[in-house]
Amino acid sequence: MSIATFQTDRLGANPFVVDGPFVSGSGVPSPQFALGSTTWGDREAEFVFCRLVLASQTTLQPGQWFQWTRDYDASLLTTAAAVLGQRCGVFAGAAQPPTITGGPVGAITLAAGTYYIWLQRNGQAPAQITTATAALVVAETTATAGVANAPASATVGTKAIANVNFAAANQTFTASTTNGSPILTNLSGVSVGSGPFIGAAVSGTGIPGGATISGVTYTPSGVIQSITLSANATANGTGITITATGVLEATLMRPFLSKTN
Repeated sequence: MSIATFQTDRLGANPFVVDGPFVSGSGVPSPQFALGSTTWGDREAEFVFCRLVLASQTTLQPGQWFQWTRDYDASLLTTAAAVLGQRCGVFAGAAQPPTITGGPVGAITLAAGTYYIWLQRNGQAPAQITTATAALVVAETTATAGVANAPASATVGTKAIANVNFAAANQTFTASTTNGSPILTNLSGVSVGSGPFIGAAVSGTGIPGGATISGVTYTPSGVIQSITLSANATANGTGITITATGVLEATLMRPFLSKTN
C-alpha cells in the first residue's frame, strides 16, 4: 500500500486518521478539509477526502472498496448499491494519534455517526478481493460490502470496476512459526508496499485453517518486523512458505463503475 510520507497530521493531510464522529451543534469544527480535497503519497498514491455516515457500528478494514457521489458522500461498495459512473477506491487503513507508526496501519471500529475519511483512488493499495486474475484491468462488485472480485470472466449482474489491476492471484512469503504463538518472525518476501496486509487469509505448514492476519508490526523506519495471526501456530518452523489471499496489492488508476455485466 502507499503512505503519504511527505505529509503529517501536524503539517497537512494524514490519510490514516479518521475524523469524527461529529455532532451537529457540538461546537467542534468539521470537517477538517473541504470535501473532495486530495492529498498524495508515494507509489503514485492519491487520496480523496469524503464524508461517511454510518447508521450502526462498523469496522473498516484496509482494502475495503467504497464508492462516492459528486458531493463526496462515501458508502461501502456492493452490487446492489453500486451506481454506474460513480468513482470508487479503497480504504487504506486507519490510525489515531499517538499510535501512528512507521508503517501503514490497520482496522478501526466506528460507532454510528458522521465521519470524514480519505479514500485512495490511485497508486498501489491493498484491496479486498474474493478472486484475483493477474493482468486484468477491470474488476467487479460483489454482494459483500467492501469486497470486489476479479475473475477471468465477468459475473452476470455485477457492476464492472474499470481501471484496477492485480499483479498476482495471491502473495507468498516465508516466515518462522512458533508452536502456540500467533507471531510470525524472520520474514522474507514482505514489504510495506506489497503486503501482506491485515485481514488477508493465510495458509501454510503449521498455520491453522481459517487463520487471518490480525496485525502487522513495523520498525520506526517502516519495515515490516513481524506479523500477528488470528490463531496460534500449531508447529515450530523456519522458512515456511505462507500464502496470503483475500487482501492483495492492487494498482488503482482512478477506478469507476463502468457498466453492468
